[in-house]
Amino acid sequence: MRNWEAGEVKIFDYKSETEVTVDRIVKPEEEYGKQLPADVFRIVREQGTETPFSGKYVDHRQKGIYRCVVCGTDLFLSDAKFESGTGWPSFSQPVSPLNILEESDMSGGMVRTEVRCARCGSHLGHVFDDGPKPTGMRYCMNSAALAFEGIP
Repeated sequence: MRNWEAGEVKIFDYKSETEVTVDRIVKPEEEYGKQLPADVFRIVREQGTETPFSGKYVDHRQKGIYRCVVCGTDLFLSDAKFESGTGWPSFSQPVSPLNILEESDMSGGMVRTEVRCARCGSHLGHVFDDGPKPTGMRYCMNSAALAFEGIP
């Protein structure tokens, strides 16, 4: 996990439809290790990934919002979810660009763009420019990095 410093961050709260300023969540990795199951920790704190087609949200169709499993930050709406055929839940856009961070990732011999939670810095997945119109983006996320709340 890259260095993550204390401070404030502005995120978009979907329910209130407003931008809010919140404290970044900064904890020792050992504390995350106690809080999270080992498989989730490996993904969100050590930049791991799930086996394709194994995540609980790959074929998930319920209407609602996907949040960061670590801190609860709103990330993606079900309306932006689409079937990419890649084996990971894919979204055409985030709830707000404020709620995610994008960084260059050159791990595994590839050049990709990593997506992390703007509030706690947890690794969520990667974004690619081969998604559907109108955004053309494919946010390819790990199910283990997400928590889901249904909405009517």
